[in-house]
Amino acid sequence: MCEGPLLKKIIVYTIPVILTGLLQLLFNAADLVVVGRFCGSISVAAVGATGAITNLIVNLFIGLSVGAGVSVAQALGARKADIVHDTVHTAMPMAFVCGIALTVIGLFSSRGLLDMMGTPSDVIGLSSTYMSIFFCGMPFSMLYNYGSAILRAAGDTRSPLIYLTLAGIINVVLNVFFVVAFEMDVAGVSLATVISQAVSALLIVRALMNRQDACRLYLNELRIKRAPLLKMIRIGLPAGIQGSLFSISNVIIQSSVNSFGSVVMSGNAAAGNIEGFVYVTMNSFHQTALNFTGQNAGAGKYDRVSRISLICLVSVTVTGIVFGALAYIFGTPLLSIYITDSTEAIGYGLTRMLFLCVPYFLCGLMDVTTGVMRGMGSSLAPMLITVLGVCGMRIIWIYTIFQIPQYHTLESIYISYPISWLLTFAAQLIAYSALTRSVKRHAAERAQRAGA
Repeated sequence: MCEGPLLKKIIVYTIPVILTGLLQLLFNAADLVVVGRFCGSISVAAVGATGAITNLIVNLFIGLSVGAGVSVAQALGARKADIVHDTVHTAMPMAFVCGIALTVIGLFSSRGLLDMMGTPSDVIGLSSTYMSIFFCGMPFSMLYNYGSAILRAAGDTRSPLIYLTLAGIINVVLNVFFVVAFEMDVAGVSLATVISQAVSALLIVRALMNRQDACRLYLNELRIKRAPLLKMIRIGLPAGIQGSLFSISNVIIQSSVNSFGSVVMSGNAAAGNIEGFVYVTMNSFHQTALNFTGQNAGAGKYDRVSRISLICLVSVTVTGIVFGALAYIFGTPLLSIYITDSTEAIGYGLTRMLFLCVPYFLCGLMDVTTGVMRGMGSSLAPMLITVLGVCGMRIIWIYTIFQIPQYHTLESIYISYPISWLLTFAAQLIAYSALTRSVKRHAAERAQRAGA
């Protein structure tokens, strides 16, 4: 990552990340498609209603995996093998601890949060069942996410793709088996997800144990060490808080969508899942920017960081415009894969896709800028900007504009998304420019002192 031309390397690195993200999303997509085909739109609404809540609970812990990845990338760039070793052997036990904590939190809070969101009575029982089983797989999910973050920081994006492909195939097969053969409805698809997550976790741990570099994992050396843990927290905790607060705004928006009934919820859930495929494609450039910036910042090569950010910003813009437009153009047949018993629900899904998919590239620009700043070691500033620009703006919108009778519509809810993306990206550009000037100035001062 620290030598030679960047464009080709960024593309080669990003493609497996895109494919891995798409496969991860297929876990939930397979759930929705199977229950939509064999159980009906109410079951689709039940699974869809859980997304905002699970993200709210999980994102805080996922943020620490960002800290682990950045720490490993910077240490690799600086050629500090001992720090890499300590970070890896701190991150993996932390992943398991976080997974256990998530299981406990999820099991005890799911039903209450669904009630708070105003989930309709014909949906809430199925949603609660789905979430209870889903959260039992959190230790596996955390191990996979932390392990894959370490592999990507080391430049390996192919292994997570291969392992997730195998797990995804298992997930789809078990989905159909549990729902059709045993008629388990949403319980079957959530159980299939947990089993497939266990497979991907075992494979990622095995890959780390078989590496021949500083990232190699030794089970007898697993222990949480203070220095790498504090760095992981310093970088990852703001990212986790941002993700959780981001999810709070989505929970509030999901509650507003719930007020329109289960048919709207079904269309909203299906459209949101389709949008997810566009999002993970764009978000892959965020991960690329994060790790390329991390290694080059660790090596002190800040001119390359500027080129990395420009390439990733242009790439995510083109990707977002193309895939966002295609998702909307083919919206009806795509939504029909999920929903087979309600043309009205498909119509509501198309409404969401118009307002979110077409301008989705703005979200990609926002994420890439965040990734570059985090890769440079600044995690607090992008968190504050995103919290205020995205979460704050959407919450204010829901409690002000949306409450006006003539704007109490789905369209009013959805338009808040692109507005928040644009405002946040503009603020992030200002922060990135200031950060770059500060880092380069400090680097020049250090070089001058070393020369003296």
